[in-house]
Formats: sequence, C-alpha cells, structure tokens
Amino acid sequence: VALSVLLTSCSTILASVVTPLLVKLLVGSTIQVSGWALCEATARVVLFPVMFGMLVNAKFPNLASRVSRFTPFASVILVSLICGGVVAQNATMFLQSSTLIPRIVGSVVALHTLGFLVGYFIPKWGLRFSEMTSRTISIETGMQNSALAVVLARSIGAPPVASLPGALSATVHSCLGSILAGYWHGRQGSITDRSETTKDDASSKALPEEETS
Repeated sequence: VALSVLLTSCSTILASVVTPLLVKLLVGSTIQVSGWALCEATARVVLFPVMFGMLVNAKFPNLASRVSRFTPFASVILVSLICGGVVAQNATMFLQSSTLIPRIVGSVVALHTLGFLVGYFIPKWGLRFSEMTSRTISIETGMQNSALAVVLARSIGAPPVASLPGALSATVHSCLGSILAGYWHGRQGSITDRSETTKDDASSKALPEEETS
C-alpha cells in the first residue's frame, strides 16, 4: 500500500509539470496551445483534489475514513459518465469511420498492455524486486489518469474527437487492470492452497514418525 501511494504521489506531481510540456511539444505546432491553461487544468484535475484529500485525511481522519467507503464507487460513476459523454458526442464518427476508431482502440490497448508488461517484467527480472512490488509497479504503470486527457483536450479548445482517446483509455485500462488483478488474485490463492496442502502433508508424515519414536 505504501509503495502504491508513493508511486501515485510521484506521478501526480510529475503530471502537473510534464503533461502540459508534452502537450505543448507534441501538438503545439499543430494548434494554438496555452501552456498556462494546460497547467491550470492539470492542477485543477490532479493536484488540487489530491491535496484536498490529504488535508481532510490529516485534519479529519474519522470523516475521511467514513467517506472513503463510498469514494471508490463514486469515482467509478464519475469516470463512467465522463467517458460515456465523450463517446456519445462522437457517436456519429463511430458509424461513419471504418479505420480511425480501430486505430485509436488498437493504440490505446497497445499502450496500456505495454505499460502493464514493462511495469512488471523490468522490476521483476531486471531489478530483482519481489513479486508483490513488481505487481504494484505494473498496476501503477499500466493504469493512469485518463480523464485528465479529456479535460486537457477540452481546455485547449481541441475538437471533440481529441477527447476520444482519453475516454477509451480509461475504459481499456480499467478492464485490463481488473482482469490482471483477478488473475493475480486467483494465482495467489492457488499458490496459498498448494502451500497449505504441502504443510498438511508434511505434518501428516511427521506424526507417524513421532509415534514410532
């Protein structure tokens, strides 16, 4: 849990600075982009909510504990509404374009799949981290704040289709992350069952030896 919080905090702080710079660098030559507007939108969506949550948790821990029971579900609902609204706004393009949508979906799936794989295998095989640490880094690398992409696209006055990759990204990484977490949970359960079975077998073999002695 501590590693996950640390990684999320680092990515949040970096996103407030790096994301506007990357957007300015990548699309600044194509459309007029205001760097200050990007920084403001990033801080409004990412930095301020995190700081507010930390403040509430520090000053009112009991309130934060009660509210935290409902915030994950509320976050899912809000992100679903954002993504659904963006997809609905581009519904006609889904029906008319036969090449653009598959390219966007393929790029998004490849992006998050690569994030999960690299986030797991480099710490696991390259850096020799533990299994749980590698899994945590994989989840933190593969799942990102895709709703931020939607807000940034709106803040720079981009056409509605510019928000579509972010909306699809939120859906894709949520599905892939859930599948991966379920797989690891089932695998961990099977490993635990085998370990307990091995211990039981060892205990059952030890009992006759003790009785004989």
